[in-house]
Amino acid sequence: MSTTAQPWKSDSWFVSPWNFAKEVTAGFKPPARLRIHDVTLRDGEQQAGIVFTRDEKIRIAEKLAEAGIHRIEAGTPAVSPNDEAAIKEIVKRKLGPEIFVLSRCMIDDVQRAVDCGVDGVTLEIPSSEHLVEHSYKWSMEKATDLSIKATRYAHEQGLYVSFFPVDATRSNIDWFLQLIQRVAAEGHMDALGLVDTFGVLSPHGASYYARTMRKHISQPLEVHFHNNFGMAVANTIMAVLEGGEVIHSTVTGIGEGGGNCPMIEVTMALKILYGVDASLKYEMFSELYDLISTLAGRGPNRPFVGEETYDVESGMVVSWHRNSRSAYPTETVPIDPALVGHRGPRYVMGKKSGIDSIAIWAQQLGLTLDKDEGTEILRRVKLHSHDMKRQLTEDEFKDIANAVKSGR
Repeated sequence: MSTTAQPWKSDSWFVSPWNFAKEVTAGFKPPARLRIHDVTLRDGEQQAGIVFTRDEKIRIAEKLAEAGIHRIEAGTPAVSPNDEAAIKEIVKRKLGPEIFVLSRCMIDDVQRAVDCGVDGVTLEIPSSEHLVEHSYKWSMEKATDLSIKATRYAHEQGLYVSFFPVDATRSNIDWFLQLIQRVAAEGHMDALGLVDTFGVLSPHGASYYARTMRKHISQPLEVHFHNNFGMAVANTIMAVLEGGEVIHSTVTGIGEGGGNCPMIEVTMALKILYGVDASLKYEMFSELYDLISTLAGRGPNRPFVGEETYDVESGMVVSWHRNSRSAYPTETVPIDPALVGHRGPRYVMGKKSGIDSIAIWAQQLGLTLDKDEGTEILRRVKLHSHDMKRQLTEDEFKDIANAVKSGR
């Protein structure tokens, strides 16, 4: 927290002194050191329609390093060979920030992270009982066992482990606490991600989340909140004021659905309105924003009513929808789009698509595919999307599918 006599006024800003009244700041417990874990190259690119090429990812990583970002989540090695190559090159360049990747709680995924030479891994697992059962078709014990084995293996391989429980904010709190305590005791957890996958927390709920976790675990807390209600900045600030030490954010706010917490807004608000400084090179923010906006070709989706807010490209999320949406429509789209007069989700085809995306499109187009054909079509789809830097059209998908089926 700022200790200057008048933190609300300097040569660079003049804001409300009320922000610093003792009645306002009583109870604030910000960390001694706040760090930024940038997820533009992974979660930002997960926004439907955004494709960063290998060279673009390297350019963005270099600029993030120049701006003083502490960590870069460079991607997910399992997404594509191009992603894996970009991650390895970013690691090779030794830019300064710690390099992380996102991996599922599976040994093979962790090994991919190890092979990339990264410093740490964000290990994700579904953590709400309904998402586990309806969208993954797993038992709760399977989710726990996978978490324990994967986190332990990652630690044994020398990786820093940030445990990332997906959909935690819609879970039963007793089950959730049991999960993280077992992972901490039987697996390994260097830090716990406070994850609001669908952006459904209120600011007061975010404060409760961080405060409750702090009571039950001693590991550092990392804050990863989405913006589906436009609350990501406020929620992140509330969690930081309860001791959250690392903010997961994207520079411009891009990300799936309503987007991720925008780094520029949240760090400027913390610095100027709360006196909590992430120690970044703030003078580079405009340059960084311009680069990423240009390469992404778009900004974040507008919550609720954006044209592409409900579009899904991520293969894993498409699988969630395929497994649960017909029987449980608010499982993967927590707010019915019809509530605001919007159409339902569209499953678009691109670099981040998975095998279920191929199956859905093939069925819609009346194509019958065997397993090997589906796998080869997916490989070509990813390459085509990367090379064209966009999603595929229906005709392009048909051409690829027909070429595979004819042996070309």
